[in-house]
This record gives sequence, C-alpha cells and structure tokens, in this order.
Amino acid sequence: MKILQMEFRKLVKDFGDAPFSRHLILEMLKDYKRPNDKISELIKSGELISIRRGLYMPSPGNDQPVPEPFLIANHLLGPSYVSLEAALSYWGLIPERVYEITSATLKPSRNYNTPVGRFSYQHLPSPYYSFGIESLSLAPKQTALIASREKAVCDKVILTSGINLRSTRQTKTLLLEDLRMDESILQTLDTSVMHSWLNDAPKKSSLAVLIKTLNEL
Repeated sequence: MKILQMEFRKLVKDFGDAPFSRHLILEMLKDYKRPNDKISELIKSGELISIRRGLYMPSPGNDQPVPEPFLIANHLLGPSYVSLEAALSYWGLIPERVYEITSATLKPSRNYNTPVGRFSYQHLPSPYYSFGIESLSLAPKQTALIASREKAVCDKVILTSGINLRSTRQTKTLLLEDLRMDESILQTLDTSVMHSWLNDAPKKSSLAVLIKTLNEL
C-alpha cells in the first residue's frame, strides 16, 4: 500500500491541479492489476477523496496539489460559474464570509454535500447565462470561472425568490441595508454592460430599476 500511495502522489503531480474523473484515475493506474480495487484502497486510506460519483481529488496535507474550492465548484457540475454570495464576497461587495459556494448553471438546480464542503447550483437560461463570466487565476495551473461583479449583483436579484424591485428607494434599502453591499464598490460597476444584458435577462423590470439605482449612487 505504501508503494501505491507514493506512486499515486507522483502521478497526481503530473496531471495538474483540477479534480479528476474516474477515467483519468484508471489511466493513472493502468499498470496495476484491478485498478478499480486500487481506487477503493486509496479512498479507504484517505489518500483520495471522492467528491461525488466519478469525480475525485487528492487529500490535502500529502504534499500534493489540491484544487481550490471555486475550481471544485466548476468541475462538480458543468457548465457552471461561481456566483451569488460566493462571488459577491470574493469581490468585496458583501462583508460576510461564505461557507457554501453557489454557482449558476445551465442545468437544473441542485445541491451537493461533499467531504470538502457544500456546493449549490441554480439554473439560469441561455443566453443570459453566458454574459459577464470572468476567468479567475487562483493558483498555478488553477483557473476558475466566476461571475463578474456586475453579473454577481444581477444574479443575486434574479435568483433570489421574492425580490421584485419597483423603486430606487426600495433598491437602495435592499443593496445597502439588507444585503450590506459596499456602496463605494457599487458606484464603480459598469451599468452600461449590465444594460446590454436586459433584453435577454429574467426579471427585466427589476434589473432596469437596479441599473437606475446604481447610476444614482
């Protein structure tokens, strides 16, 4: 088992820092007899973590590259990009630290409770889904997809049940008091690009009020 662990750690370093599929692990272990049994041994020993069926990552603390949570979120269900509170927190728009990573996806909404955290996904329609997605460099060899600041704010309005914006006063209360967003950052958002998304966006009237409010800050 010791030899298997050492050889597996060496193989992992050659395959990059993203979560990997069962097919890829079988390719890594192709020189072993009964590679499926070897996968089970690696999981049992704590060398390998099963994030969900068919998707794995090396255990932290074994001198191996470990994928960042945002990258795990991208791979757990795709296509998807990190958004809502996770993105708002990353960009400094909200003060809270986020313990669940929520992403937007073209697929049906769903949740995953994994050994490395809780991940949730909310459906957005095309073509709105594809707007305002940025590529974020997290670490060497690790790049994740995340909502831009503008898209994260729009997604929050669209995907939060019960939000129906009718006035700038109501919207200011929502942004600054209820959600505690940073006003100085809100003032820097590119409302022209947000306006370009309106025709294809859900909750068009609410987003129009949102844009008007941002322009008045």
